Amino acid sequence: MNQAITVEIALPAPRPQRSGQTRPAKRPHPFVAAGGAGALKLVLALTLLLGLVACKQEQPVYNARFLAFGTLVDISLIRISRADAERVVAAIEQDFTAMDRAWHAWRPGPLGRVNRLLPSGDWFAAPPSVLPLVKLGQRYARQSDDLFDPAIGRLIALWGFHKDHPECRPPPPKEEIERLVRAHPRMSDIDVKGIMMRSRNPAVQLDFGAFAKGYGIDRAIDHLREMGVRNAIVNAGGDLRAIGSREGRPWRIAIRAPSGGSTLGFVEVSGDESVFTSGDYERNFIYRGQTYHHIIDPRTGYPARGFHSVTVIHTDGATADAAATALFVAGPKRWVEIARRMGVHEVLAVDYAGTLHMTPAMAKRVRLLEHNPDISLSEPL
Repeated sequence: MNQAITVEIALPAPRPQRSGQTRPAKRPHPFVAAGGAGALKLVLALTLLLGLVACKQEQPVYNARFLAFGTLVDISLIRISRADAERVVAAIEQDFTAMDRAWHAWRPGPLGRVNRLLPSGDWFAAPPSVLPLVKLGQRYARQSDDLFDPAIGRLIALWGFHKDHPECRPPPPKEEIERLVRAHPRMSDIDVKGIMMRSRNPAVQLDFGAFAKGYGIDRAIDHLREMGVRNAIVNAGGDLRAIGSREGRPWRIAIRAPSGGSTLGFVEVSGDESVFTSGDYERNFIYRGQTYHHIIDPRTGYPARGFHSVTVIHTDGATADAAATALFVAGPKRWVEIARRMGVHEVLAVDYAGTLHMTPAMAKRVRLLEHNPDISLSEPL
């Protein structure tokens, strides 16, 4: 926006003239001499200066988008100059590219190397990019009674979800599913000593897809803060973490309906909060009228049943991401127990009958779009 700017130049007061002294003739100011050429230079100089100032002006909101983790990542930055915003976004995009490459479950990279070495049972040096997720995955597995289980990569691959686009195909043979379930791969099968790790179960194959996005968003938020950003939102395919505020107002976040194509309601977040949803509409295929989704129940080897979607609000993205998956697998009967064990207090789940299962803390915050929905409130967590 062009702004009219008034520049006042203070000139020195004239000296008092002594008696009998003749005041010298005035000389033209260098900027107005030579037929006004100097004045033109002054105008051009001021124009250039004001243009540079305008380039540094902060924008109310700077938005950017790039692809990572197989989804679109949207970043919104508040009150930051365009030049600084572009620099910040470039750094965050590099972070996401590196994390995606390091943690990809079926492309060559550090995690692929780990999965090749795990069946041997021998100790090996864990890649620095992978080891933190192994430790965090073990913690979430313990808290969730192994309903969250990143060790079932072989089952996920068996179902055909180690592809960018799942194919419409028959389900895997029952015998192969049962064989992997009997092998019972768990995160507790992995031993970690310093930077060394091994697996005591050759069936273990790691797949961090259930919480890598949340962990990656957490690392991105850490980097944003290191670069001086205090108000921002990082949104990866609808899962997000927001810090600060939107110019003093909370961030308004939509919760997707189980259909995947509409909005169930809204929540307002501010300060530092993450909102993550696991749903059967995200990655799936349909075979003979039956939908098979990517959230596999490690107890049965089949896609988890009971909920269409689970939304969790928590301070950090990794916990919200892992808890949404664990509660989805837990289903209507165990979700309250698992939520309490994982330390999450704000949960919204939708079952097959359309009933909304909520914690009291979530019920106080969510603004539902549907009138008079069927709501089941849990006890306070």
